[in-house]
Parts: sequence; C-alpha cells; structure tokens
Amino acid sequence: MSSEPSSTGTSPRTPRPGTQKSSGAVTKKGERTKEKPAAPLPPVGEEEPKNPEEYQCSGVLETDFAELCTRSGYTDFPKVVTRPRPNQNFVPSASMSEKATQDDQRLSASCSQNSLESKYVFFRPTIQVELEQEDSKVVKEIYIRGWRVEDRILGIFSKCLPSLSQLQAINFWKVGLTDNTLATFIALLPLCSSTLRKVSLEGNPIPEQSYYKLMGLDSTIAHLSLRNNNIDDYGAQLLGQALSTLHTSNRTLVSLNLAFNHIGDEGAGYIADGLRLNRSLLWLSLAHNRIQDKGALKLAEVLRPFELTHKEVVERRRLLLEKGSQERSRSPSSSRHGDSKTDRDRDKLQMVGISNITLVDKSEKMQTIKTPKGLGKKKEKTGEVVKKEEKSGPGQSPTQGTPKKEDASKAGKGKVTIPEQKMSKGKGTKTGSKEKRSILLESEQLVVETTEMVNPLLEPVEHRDGKVFLPGNKVLLHLNLLRNRITEVGLEAFLTAVQYQVQVSKPKTSAKGPLGLLWLSLAKNCFDPQCPTYTMIQELMLPRDPVKAKVKEEEGTAI
Repeated sequence: MSSEPSSTGTSPRTPRPGTQKSSGAVTKKGERTKEKPAAPLPPVGEEEPKNPEEYQCSGVLETDFAELCTRSGYTDFPKVVTRPRPNQNFVPSASMSEKATQDDQRLSASCSQNSLESKYVFFRPTIQVELEQEDSKVVKEIYIRGWRVEDRILGIFSKCLPSLSQLQAINFWKVGLTDNTLATFIALLPLCSSTLRKVSLEGNPIPEQSYYKLMGLDSTIAHLSLRNNNIDDYGAQLLGQALSTLHTSNRTLVSLNLAFNHIGDEGAGYIADGLRLNRSLLWLSLAHNRIQDKGALKLAEVLRPFELTHKEVVERRRLLLEKGSQERSRSPSSSRHGDSKTDRDRDKLQMVGISNITLVDKSEKMQTIKTPKGLGKKKEKTGEVVKKEEKSGPGQSPTQGTPKKEDASKAGKGKVTIPEQKMSKGKGTKTGSKEKRSILLESEQLVVETTEMVNPLLEPVEHRDGKVFLPGNKVLLHLNLLRNRITEVGLEAFLTAVQYQVQVSKPKTSAKGPLGLLWLSLAKNCFDPQCPTYTMIQELMLPRDPVKAKVKEEEGTAI
C-alpha cells in the first residue's frame, strides 16, 4: 500500500522532466509553440543587414537614407530634415505659426520634467537639407553640423548620394573628420553628380592636413572652404603645390577660403608660389591669419610682373620648342598639298597653252568661286572653253554658262549644280561674307578657350637686364587679408601692384580678358587706417569694385 501513494505522488511530478524526453503529443505541441516565434525572428533580423547593396535608391534622400540605415543594422541614426530658412518675411502666417510652435515647445519642456528630450531636439544629430523647391524633394545642398560622421555613415552616403542628380553643395561643420574619414569622403565625391561643385569642411582640424587632396587634377570642385581647421605653414605649402607647380596646375577651383587658420609668412609665400602659374582661382580669403610684411610682399609680387626663376625659364624654353615643332609638323603638310595642286594645274594649263596671266586669273577664280574638281577637268579638256573665258573676261557670267551647257550634253552626271554656282556669283559673295563672320565668331570662341588653357609660361614676357619677367596674375579678382599683421611696408607693395593693374587694364576696358583685382581687403591690420598709402589704395580700388561703383552711380542719379 505504501507503493501506491508513492506511485501516485510521483506520477504528477514525473511528467515535468519527462516532457522534454518523451511525453507524447502534448510535449510536441509545446515545443512547436515555442519554436514558432523563436525560429523566424532571428533570420528576419539577419536578412535585413545583408541587403543594403541590393537596395536601389529612389533619389529621395529621406527614404533612401533611412532604409539603408535600417538594412545595415543602424538603429539610432540621424533624421533628414529640411534646413530652416531665416528669411521668410514674405510669408508672415507661416513664420508666426512656426514661432508659436517653437514657443509652445519651449514652455512645455520647461514645465514638465518628462519632456526633457524635446528640450534638446535642436542638439540631436540631423542631416539638414536645402531643397530646390519647397514642394519638391530634390536635394540641392546638405548640411551636417556638430556630430561625428563615421565611416559607416559615409558608406551609406556613398550609396544614396549618387542618386541625387541636382546635388550642388556638401557642408560639414565640426563633424570630427580624421585622415581616414577624409580619404573615404574624397573617394565618395567622384560618385556624386557632376553638379556638385561646392565643398565646405569647416572646423575639422586634421593632424596630417591632407586637405590638398580635394584639389587634385581630377577634382571637379569649384568652391572649397577650409575655415577654422588650424592650417599652418605646412598645410599652406601643400595647398600651394595643389594650386600649381612647374608642371601641373589646378584648372577647376574658382574660390578658396582659408580664413581663421594659423598661416604665417612662409605659408603665404607658398600660396603666392601657387598663384604664379595658376589661372583659374578668382577668389581667395586669407583673413584672420598670422601674415606679416614678408608674406604680404610675396603676395603683392604675384600681382605685378615678376622675375622667372631658372627652372621656370628652362621649362618655358622647352614649351616653346615643343610648340614650334608642332607648328612645323603641321605647316609642311599643308604647303606640300598646296604646291602639288598648283603644280598639277600649271602642267595641265601648259598643255592647253595658257599664259601665266591667265593662270593667275584662274587661281583667283578658284579661290573666290571654289568650283569643284570636275569643272576644272572639263575646262582643261576643251580648249574652246578656255579661249572663250579669255575673250569674255573673268567677270562675264553668261558667256561662261553657254559652254557649260555643251559640256552637260556630253556627260550628264550632276552638271545641274555647275551653272547655278556661277550664275549666282553676286549672291555667293553675300553668303561668303556670312560664312566668314560665323567662322570668325567660332575662331574667337576657340581663341578664348585656348587662352584659358594655355600655360602661363607661354605668355608674352619682358626682358630686362638679362632677366625674364612674366606678367602678373590678372585672373585673381578677390583677395581678403582682413585682420592680419601687415604694416605700412606691406601696404606699399600692394599699392605698387594695384597701380600696375590699373594702368594695364585701362586700354583693355572694351576688350575681353582678365581685369585684375576688383576687391582688396586690408582693413584691421597693424597700420593706421588713415595713412596715405591705405587711402590711395582705397581710391584706386573704389571705381574697380562693381558693387561700390553701382552704389555711387545710384547716389549720383538720386542727387
């Protein structure tokens, strides 16, 4: 009897451990219910990170960036937000509503402790976007400010940014760039659209100062801003070499902003060396640096005729030799063809018995009328045609038309065009003049394009006392040297440079070409703002500045 209660007591306890071994259908159902939610969930979470490469971007940055972040397993990622525009006075209702909502958010955040997160929404990492139009989703500019951009984010950008067909600018402000992230960012730029021309990397000091890689020969960046990056003389040397060297030159960069850095006299000298042979940079800012008189003298020297070094003279001679050999290789071929044609014409005309005077008339006719080769052969075959031309003279068109009809009866292979060309001799002069005008316009355009691409060492030079002087850089239009350490010694150098550019640009006001400096800022340096040299510079630059000149004209008309 003792065995029965023990068996009955153990019977309800035994199934609990026995369910895992063998308990029938009940245990199997329990296992199925536990496996169903556990088995499908891990593969779903594992499949999504594997598919970012398979995703095809739609061109909408907000959806593409969010989808790629989730697929790559990036949960807490920044949101894409339209950049707020401060100047919205023309829509008062929208501005008032936005201010009201902001005030309400601030009040609610201050009143309740649970809304602390909404109080710091402004400081959350976001990707600010400026759209081409308010209604459209076409991204024009990207702004990232105040949060660290890692390689993972740049990898996502490399997939979603190429689909933005109208992207024009990328602005990174204090994003903690390193040498590695800068290298990945530079590799990302060629993948973007060709409309991307502006890059701003401000507040991103890098120890190696490899910003010059953004100005490579293959770069398409036209506007580059590197403010507040602690760039010293070494970084300025790298940037100056990227602007131009003896054999290479950057031809795409238009504006370069190097304000709020640590560039001294040596760095200013390196940048001046880069401006010697660079003919694409129009706008340069070196404000808020440590440039003194030595650097100012080197920068001013580039703006007026400067002496070529020995290496530059040797390179100029080599380029001149190459240019001469190319012209010689082209000219003999054309002269040989012309001589062979004239010799053939003379031989054929001597067979007919025509004098040298008629040969000259024939050459003049061939140049003005430009008759086809078949017509010349017909005249050479029939001597009567040539004799009639001699009797009638070169200006009589109806006598020339009669023998052509006889020739047309002999061989009718497209002779209909022959009388039309000579009967419309007067009209041909008009069309020829129009053609000449169009050719001249095309040639002017080609000359302008070629002058932009010509090496500055091939420009006309001046020889003085056995030295070669190259004209100064007249392409640079804007130079900002605000808040440096320049004294009156540097001011005198800039005064001579400005006087030279004013004298050179006076006779070329109507002609197309480089104008020289139009805006020069030397304010708040180490000199008296009322010193005579500074006032003379301002007086010379005032009529050259287009903005100030327009304001002065408007004031004169108002009076």
